[in-house]
Amino acid sequence: MPITLPRQRTVLERFPAGHPRGSWPADEYAAALRAQGTDARVVMDLDSDQFLVITDTVPQEASR
Repeated sequence: MPITLPRQRTVLERFPAGHPRGSWPADEYAAALRAQGTDARVVMDLDSDQFLVITDTVPQEASR
């Protein structure tokens, strides 16, 4: 039986869910990162009531 390990994710930025524009600021930030070549996406953290911009890759400055 194969063992599935949890994927390591890095939170790049946090945006409050109560923002008047909703998730748009997080979506725009993630789109700008994707345009620069970073695999970024937006998820909702229900516990903290925030939109998180995350990546499954480790940022280069953190891997040094």
